[in-house]
Amino acid sequence: MTTRILVVDDSASDRLIIQNMLSDYDVHTACDGSEAMQLLQAKDFDLMILDLNMPLMNGFEVLQAFGGDGQFKRPRTIILTNYDEIENEIQGLKLGAIDYIRKPIHMASLRARIEVHIELLQTLSSLEHRVEKQAMALETLFDKVAVGIAAYFDKDPTPINLRKYVDINPAFEEITGRTRDELLRLGWAAITHADDLAEEQRNYERLLSGEIDSYTMDKRFIKPDGSDVWVHVIVTSLAPSPQHPLHHVILARDVTESKNIEKKLLESERSKSVLLSHLQGMAYRCNYDRDWTMQFVSSGCFELTGYAPEALIGNKEMSFNEVITPEYRESLWEQWAEVIAARVPFRREYEITTATGVRKWVFEIGQGIYNDAGEVEALEGIIIDISERKHMEDQLRYHNDHDSWTDLHNLRYLETLLNKDSKVPLTKKAALISMDLSAIHSLSITYGFQYGQELVRKIANVLSTLCEEECLVFSTYEYRFAFYVKGYKDSQDLLEFCDGISGALAPLLTVDRINIGLGVVEIAEHNRHDVELLVKKLLITSEEALLSGHGENHVCFYDQELENRIFRREILQHDLSELAIGKHEERLFLQFQPILDLRENRICAFEALSRYKSERLGLISPLEFIPIIEKTKHIAPIGEIIARKACKFMRKLKLAGHAVTVSINVSVIQLLSKGFVDNLLHTITSMDVDPEHIVLELTESAFSSKFPEINRILGQLREHGIRSSIDDFGTGYSSLSRERELNVDCLKIDKSFIDRLMFLEDSQTITSDIISIAHKLGHQVVAEGVEHQRQLEYLKLHGCDKIQGYLISKPLDEQAALDFLERHNWKRSQAAR
Repeated sequence: MTTRILVVDDSASDRLIIQNMLSDYDVHTACDGSEAMQLLQAKDFDLMILDLNMPLMNGFEVLQAFGGDGQFKRPRTIILTNYDEIENEIQGLKLGAIDYIRKPIHMASLRARIEVHIELLQTLSSLEHRVEKQAMALETLFDKVAVGIAAYFDKDPTPINLRKYVDINPAFEEITGRTRDELLRLGWAAITHADDLAEEQRNYERLLSGEIDSYTMDKRFIKPDGSDVWVHVIVTSLAPSPQHPLHHVILARDVTESKNIEKKLLESERSKSVLLSHLQGMAYRCNYDRDWTMQFVSSGCFELTGYAPEALIGNKEMSFNEVITPEYRESLWEQWAEVIAARVPFRREYEITTATGVRKWVFEIGQGIYNDAGEVEALEGIIIDISERKHMEDQLRYHNDHDSWTDLHNLRYLETLLNKDSKVPLTKKAALISMDLSAIHSLSITYGFQYGQELVRKIANVLSTLCEEECLVFSTYEYRFAFYVKGYKDSQDLLEFCDGISGALAPLLTVDRINIGLGVVEIAEHNRHDVELLVKKLLITSEEALLSGHGENHVCFYDQELENRIFRREILQHDLSELAIGKHEERLFLQFQPILDLRENRICAFEALSRYKSERLGLISPLEFIPIIEKTKHIAPIGEIIARKACKFMRKLKLAGHAVTVSINVSVIQLLSKGFVDNLLHTITSMDVDPEHIVLELTESAFSSKFPEINRILGQLREHGIRSSIDDFGTGYSSLSRERELNVDCLKIDKSFIDRLMFLEDSQTITSDIISIAHKLGHQVVAEGVEHQRQLEYLKLHGCDKIQGYLISKPLDEQAALDFLERHNWKRSQAAR
């Protein structure tokens, strides 16, 4: 997705310049801190360029606002300071800024830094989300990249059992002069220079606490021989790992040379020419003219350009302007003009052409030298070769945009393309076609990983032959590809193209009996702006196409009904299937609602109410997940889990000295399942609980079929001391002719009857009649859903035995239920004194 940047500066000209320079990003501007806070509250920003000196609300106040009530998401912040405001820079960094630029602003330097931070965000995001799928490419990059990388490397020695989770690349070992084993044995604090350790530890503690997501700093590592090496480190959080308590990565770049350069530059202006002659790259002093006529050029000129220094001095053989690659000449002159007018340092990356015709990327840092009259006397600076860094950036960019195995553009690139297209008018038909080839996974299991991956590569090659200017193919997920098609006539065209895909792949897939699902999502004005949702719909459609194919290739077009039909069904079925085989039992939990004995005014029982919390869908109502587990025949194993958890709670009640009953809801499918009675009795025995303290609740409608069998099982349970109850009485099986024959002990009056007590006269209700009939049949009566004192008084008056509902308590977690029981018993004992 496009990077969103907020520019906060009271200078309208600076805002406009920065906005124009960053036109390829989503740039928003604010003239002061107050306006910035309004924008930050309304939108999320990836990066903020913040001037510290502003009226109304300055930059410091903006940074401090992030530490308040948490209503603002903190973007990565680059602060703008004046050249002599070192204390402001330090304070800004302490308040959470990640970098600073001194005014007057060098636009190229600002852009370069922004690109570095954006590249870091993108690189880290890619590392977090695609580490498994791009393992081979990332491993190569990890080993070959010139930047030191240490993942999960702690400040203290790493315990032996955790060392296998720490990744340290060769560049990091080279920078520190130590092997991986030495680094793990010491921790980074032991090899950090004493003068840098306090600042590093403060930053590290803030990172671990979650106060910040990352930090950057320059520090020194102590090598084994006692020498130190300056490094620029970026330490940032990674997605949490279940295997390791630390979740961060350290990127370290050796900046010893540049640090030494800075030190020498600051030592003495008089020794500048001697110092510059030893610099890597080319130091210069030149006239401010279009030829950049050189007055002095350091010896590094030859290595950088292929020309001897004397060839450039005074334009003897050629001017330096001729060395600059033509497309950069005019923009460099314009930027220098801006720099001279603002009297700020010059920073720019551009290309030169060497004497041998090779193009090199260089980075120039310079400034104007002025006489007493304020006129430009000369320009001085250094130019260094950054071709290797640019090459590494290109590699990183390539790996970010491509799938390492197929070399096709990846999902991230497709999303970038879709976002870009969403910002221009839709002038022709466009659609996404996704292929689900997940059946290849079974081939990888049977014949090995290499077999499956080689088939994927061959498929990618075939699909590439179908591409043209307005038909591009992407590798989006494992075993999934997508086409981005433009300019077709109608849906029939898309169907014909899908047939072409099937035909092209048939020679590869027929042998292994691999079927594909082709999902089609047409892009229209109403859906093209939400790219994330568009990709999600594409994935759902291809999966449904594969499921609907019934052994053949199948094409499915997306519509809303399809998504609604699939989404919750698949997630819940998968989660509950895992639960049925004993996985993630903690997601199924019980709450317990107290039941009050009205005659003794004591808590005599709890009803165990099952709850399920899906990792992806959150808390799921029993009304939703119970029918699913009944349909998928998972009710028996899941019912056993519920019974076991209820008995566990009963065990706690028993150990606490409470003789309290627990009611457990049972499905008729579960009751009639093979071995139900034996399994329940085994659970009761193994948990060492009293069966007389268990009541099984069945809904009234359960008795409408298979009455004899159900009644027989209830009688068998009664022989072992387990009682039963008819739940929701009055809403289902209405015949009373066999009520006396039922092997049940209690009737629970449905909440709908209790609710009517609030608006009907006593003479109009039948609740009292239900209580009377139940008593005559020898059953106790429990009223459900009692929420008001008026209902309680009515039920007391008409002899109801027990009640439950929010008037007594809402359903409680285990410990809360135990605490509630303790408090209730204490109050009763106090009242009895």
